[in-house]
Amino acid sequence: MPKISQKGQLMPESPIRKLVPFAEQAYKNGKTVYHLNIGQPDIKTPELALDAIRVHSLDILAYTRSEGSEGYRKKIAAYYAKNDIHVDHDDIIVTTGGSEALLFTFGSIMDTDDEIIIPEPFYANYNGFSTASNINVVPVISKIEDNFALPAIEEFEKLITPKTKAILICNPGNPTGYLYSKEEIQKLAKIVIKHDLFLIADEVYREFVYDGNAFYSIMQEESLKNHAIMIDSVSKRYSMCGARIGYMVSRNKEVIKTAMKFAQARLSPPTLAQIASEAALDTPQSYFDDVIAEYTERRNLLIQELEKIEGVKVAKPKGAFYCIAELPIKNADAFAQWLLESFDINDETVMVAPAGGFYSTKGVGNNQIRIAYVLKKESLIKAVGILKEALKVYKD
Repeated sequence: MPKISQKGQLMPESPIRKLVPFAEQAYKNGKTVYHLNIGQPDIKTPELALDAIRVHSLDILAYTRSEGSEGYRKKIAAYYAKNDIHVDHDDIIVTTGGSEALLFTFGSIMDTDDEIIIPEPFYANYNGFSTASNINVVPVISKIEDNFALPAIEEFEKLITPKTKAILICNPGNPTGYLYSKEEIQKLAKIVIKHDLFLIADEVYREFVYDGNAFYSIMQEESLKNHAIMIDSVSKRYSMCGARIGYMVSRNKEVIKTAMKFAQARLSPPTLAQIASEAALDTPQSYFDDVIAEYTERRNLLIQELEKIEGVKVAKPKGAFYCIAELPIKNADAFAQWLLESFDINDETVMVAPAGGFYSTKGVGNNQIRIAYVLKKESLIKAVGILKEALKVYKD
């Protein structure tokens, strides 16, 4: 029998999706499952984005330019300018989701066995993208006791080798909800300039910032002109995960020129999704005001309820719509599966994402879960209540 590749064997399973078969079986058994496991917003997609698809006048669903249509990229640049991020439309490549933007970035700046430093816990698919790109993740651990703040710069410097090519952050963070301050971004800027590295920032949750805090993009740091690569996406901003439209943005002309080769190899991003995403850029500020107000209430309620559970430790998010909770258990994978297979209250149970998959350091995060607060407040209260009762009877 032909053999599977080593790379294929090393590709990690998604900690978010690997429990889906157990959830499906729970549904077949007549249970209601409250999904705290996946960042699929329940906020409605802006109508103007949906209308743009409904009323399009295309006769042929043709390719667009490999870098995305020029008109769309000009509107993206105008959106960024409103957010004090000043780039030209030629600094932007439209991609099939933020995932492809990351793959283009890795392919453009790193060779086999090169290293990328990432504060962990981090978005689980960074592990998969790194494996697919034949590069190595070097983690620097941030701690729940510090609310997952940026580790000391000295910790980064200890890890830099001749193989190090970049530092990657997610800001605001998935899975932690941590928001990096301007001061923290400037500390990272100094270290990447000092060691001639790239700083990659996944900024797809830019709009989701709470408590009057200010978001600061790496693209606002002028010293990073040739070092900064921003990853972006419409998925969470406009509740358009299925559009699969993202952006790779950099003022470094060589980076964009190189990434264009990857863009050309896959021909073009999806045409209809670009039409919808371009229309979404006209979404009024009132939409985001309402969304932020809703998520702030959900976050406050979630943290309040989790803190009532004995033995649970939780970090308070400043952005995005996730939090990490540490539970009084040994193995969150086993606990998450048990919740779906063996526990319910009146035929209702909860699906969570074990946090071990958001680390690359073995054995770290095994007693943690990621919670996405993308449910209505009433459902959040029910879900946390089920979690509380489950922890009372669960045995590792």
